[in-house]
Amino acid sequence: MTKNGDSLRTKDVIEAFENLLPVIHRTPLNESKTFNEMAGAKLYFKMENLQRTGSFKIRGALNKLTNLPNAARKNGVIAASAGNHAQGVAFSATKLGIKAKIYMPKKTPLAKVLATKAYGAEVVLTGESFQESYEAAVLDQQISGAAFIHPFDDYEVMAGQGTIALEMIQQCSDLDTVVVPVGGGGLIAGMACLIKHFDPKIKVVGVQSEGAPVVYNRYKGISSGRLAHVSGIADGILVKETGQLTFPLINQYVDDVVTVSDEEIATAIIYMLEREKMFVEGAGAAAFAAVLSGKPGVLGKHIGIVVSGGNADLDKISHFKHLAMSGKKKRRIVAL
Repeated sequence: MTKNGDSLRTKDVIEAFENLLPVIHRTPLNESKTFNEMAGAKLYFKMENLQRTGSFKIRGALNKLTNLPNAARKNGVIAASAGNHAQGVAFSATKLGIKAKIYMPKKTPLAKVLATKAYGAEVVLTGESFQESYEAAVLDQQISGAAFIHPFDDYEVMAGQGTIALEMIQQCSDLDTVVVPVGGGGLIAGMACLIKHFDPKIKVVGVQSEGAPVVYNRYKGISSGRLAHVSGIADGILVKETGQLTFPLINQYVDDVVTVSDEEIATAIIYMLEREKMFVEGAGAAAFAAVLSGKPGVLGKHIGIVVSGGNADLDKISHFKHLAMSGKKKRRIVAL
């Protein structure tokens, strides 16, 4: 947490970067001539799917746990997650010798559940979405006294996620726009804070799933309430409520928020698999899906794209391919 506990500062992101340096991977910023031609822009893919635990989430989780006082560690830690935060917490807790218990939605991809257990955490499956898992974890925490590790609504977690932006700026000095997937908003809040203090001219665009547009709705002034139901293939960003701490930062620093359909996300997944030989998860493909659709206004620009994770179930490939083909058919009908 920041020293005064009420905001996120660039200094916090830099301190997190130094804190995480011995453990996390400095993931590559890849280019693709094929994708550049498709988008009519220079695209730079920040490959967090190649991060330890297969996702960016380890950055925030490890930063939070490393800064946890010894007295707060004795009863262990507890968390709620759609999958990637769970693995980040489990890995970090085991590395630091802390007991971890993770609540996850019942529909969490099996690969994420098994990986979380393999990293050493106890897993409890409950609820339709992150929100129900979160509420169950809070109740358990009140009884057990374990330290709660929030997946996004925490300044130390945001600072850890913001280290991605610091790396991207170091790896490419020509970025015009950075496109970021958004669930609860910890990733984009941390990144946008760092980016806007470094160079306010760089645009930051958030991407949500059409099936869970809670940040989009509030950012656009459509609605500020909790969503009754969320759905879609991007399980990592299916969140029902905006964060109390993340949204003010999003509102302050983010230039725009857009949404993408499951068909657009699936198309991006298949392109990444066919052209780059990378199988990324739905949330990990969301930013690329937005760029392919032209929603952030990318023509002729230098665009950074956060590929946030790669923890997808192999048995979903046929479903993704079907959705991608369905999306192509819809586009042909519209064109006619």
